[in-house]
Amino acid sequence: MKAAPSPLQAPAAHPPPDARAWYVLGALCFVYVLNFLDRQLLSILAKPIQDDLGVTDGQLGLISGLYFALFYCTISIPVAWLADRANRVKVLSIACALWSAATVACGLSATYPQLVAARMAVGVGEAGGVPPSYAIITDYFAPGRRGTALGLFNLGPPLGQAMGVAFGASIAAAYSWRSAFVVLGVVGIVAAIVVWATIREPKRGGLDQPAAGVAPAPMEKAGFMETVSMFFGRKDLVLLSLACGATQFVTYAVMNFTVLFLMREKGMSLQEVALYYALLIGVGISLGMYASGRLIDRYSVRYRQAYALIPAVGLLGAVPFFTGFVWAPRWELALLFLIGPTFFNYFYLSPAVALVQEAVRPNQRVMSGALLLLVMNLIGLGLGPTYLGAASDYFRATNPDNSLQIAFYTLIPFYFLAIGMFLMLARVLKGMAHRNGGH
Repeated sequence: MKAAPSPLQAPAAHPPPDARAWYVLGALCFVYVLNFLDRQLLSILAKPIQDDLGVTDGQLGLISGLYFALFYCTISIPVAWLADRANRVKVLSIACALWSAATVACGLSATYPQLVAARMAVGVGEAGGVPPSYAIITDYFAPGRRGTALGLFNLGPPLGQAMGVAFGASIAAAYSWRSAFVVLGVVGIVAAIVVWATIREPKRGGLDQPAAGVAPAPMEKAGFMETVSMFFGRKDLVLLSLACGATQFVTYAVMNFTVLFLMREKGMSLQEVALYYALLIGVGISLGMYASGRLIDRYSVRYRQAYALIPAVGLLGAVPFFTGFVWAPRWELALLFLIGPTFFNYFYLSPAVALVQEAVRPNQRVMSGALLLLVMNLIGLGLGPTYLGAASDYFRATNPDNSLQIAFYTLIPFYFLAIGMFLMLARVLKGMAHRNGGH
């Protein structure tokens, strides 16, 4: 029996991506934009929703964090297992249609329990949208180009949040918060139809073989428990997932309460949010995503620990700017400080996705991407916003005018927890590289 090739590969002499590959990347990025836009509408429109339905910060934290994450976790693994064995484009299209319909339902909700049920249904987006997209892109772009491709794909969250702020806040200011949910949900249903009709399912692992003269081996379907055991049996993948989860504890907490913080404690209006905050988020996070993807393509082939050191350096650079953002007395100065975290906070995502997609077999990529998201979202999305909302409610009893500010300060130790975990991962990756004869 021949030894299996190392999952992490050096770039082969494949031709550059063609126009179809770039179209697929653009279309999937647009779907990711809608995915994140729909999920972030709740935090963007938190103030008018609070005014209309009378919900507390703690209830907002639960509906945008724990409730959403729990529903995602119940379906993400079976959906990923199905996508590793079925047509990934169709799985993505159906998921997009479902979460978009759930977004429309959010706008039609008349009570908090109805809004909770609709928001939990939006969790289909994370479960059936992102992991198949990771695998589809990996099969359209060869090794050595995937970091940049995944970095461009990961522009979806900042663009989605920026567009949600710009269009969602503008529609809400002109009409109502309900109209914003309905309009943007309908757009997602149309996008799902376009993806189904125009994107072709790529061959699994088709770009993982040497470019010339080697026939690809038959691709067997990976067993469910085989993939789960492989993922959680690898120290590098488990540590990566936990480090990303610690990072997302901060990023999701901040993301879900920044607009409310700027409006309630920094004096920003909804119209100002729609213009200035949207621009900052769209440009800052996008540049961070793209820069980290390029850095990974440049350094990871020679230095495997780059997958961990790049996120660690980014988070360390974010800390002083985040502290200034929380301290700033007015929204104008707060936004200036916020430029730093919006750029550095997301240096972890493209390296993490690229590492997982490169490190596992092609028939385990969707499932492995889902397991990464499962751990990340259980910790980050499930606990981050829930914690921050509960902390704000706790501090409100003694500090009613700045309870969110104090709650934001308590996130700083979690930055250092994430940095420490990425440094531990760097040591593990370096040791693995040395054992395999690399750097």
